Amino acid sequence: MFTGIVEILGKVTSIVPLDSSESGGQGFSITIGNAAEILGDCHLGDSIAVNGTCLTVTEFDASSFKVGVAPETLRKTNLGSLKEGDAVNLERAMNAHTRFGGHMVQGHVDTTVTILSRTDDGNAITFVFQVSEEYKDLMDYIVPKGFICLDGTSLTVIDVDDVKRTFSIMMIAYTQTRVVMPTKALGDHVNIEVDMMGKYASKGVEAMIKRFLDGEDGEAMVAKALDRILAKRAGN
Repeated sequence: MFTGIVEILGKVTSIVPLDSSESGGQGFSITIGNAAEILGDCHLGDSIAVNGTCLTVTEFDASSFKVGVAPETLRKTNLGSLKEGDAVNLERAMNAHTRFGGHMVQGHVDTTVTILSRTDDGNAITFVFQVSEEYKDLMDYIVPKGFICLDGTSLTVIDVDDVKRTFSIMMIAYTQTRVVMPTKALGDHVNIEVDMMGKYASKGVEAMIKRFLDGEDGEAMVAKALDRILAKRAGN
C-alpha cells in the first residue's frame, strides 16, 4: 500500500530483457539508480512503486535497486516505454508511522491515459488527460474533487467530461520539481490508478441492485431498509 506522495526521482540505469522461463513471457529487468535515500531500510522482496506501479525489489546496493517487470505489467503501464536515463517517480510501501498525506494507492495500475493539453496557470500547470475508448468505464470512478493517482502521484481531479472521456488536474510549483509529469510531452502516456474505494462501493451497489432485480430477497431488503428508517425517526 502506498500514499501517492512521491519520495524521490530515480534514474533508469539499465533495461535487460528477461528469459521467458523467468518472466513467463517477454518481461524486463530494470535497474534504477540515484535511489540511496530510500534504500537505507530496504530488504529483498520489498515493494517500491515505480511511476505508480508496485514492483518487487530483487537486488539492491547502496544507491540502486533492480525490479522485474512482467508482460501483464508492460501491457497495463507505461514502463515498457522507459529508456536508460529516464527519471521515474519512486515511493516505498507505507509503514504504520507514515503520515497519510495522499490517499490509499495500491500500485495496481488500471491502464494509461494520454496527455491532451497542458496550460500554465500562474506558477501552476493544468493538465488534461483522455481515457481510451477501451477503458471508458474508468470514467465512472473519476469525479470532480476526487482522488486520482497519475504515475504514482496523488492528485485532485478538477473537471470531468464523461462524453469526451477527459479529466483535468492542476499541479502546483512544488510538485512540478519532484515528479516526472512536467517533463512529458503532449500525447505521452501516464499511468492511472482510480480510487479503489470507488470500485468497492460500485461493486457492492451493483450486487445489491442485481439481487433486487433478480428477486432474490428484494422485498426483504426494502423492508429492512424501511424498518431502519422508521426506527431512526421514532427514536428522534
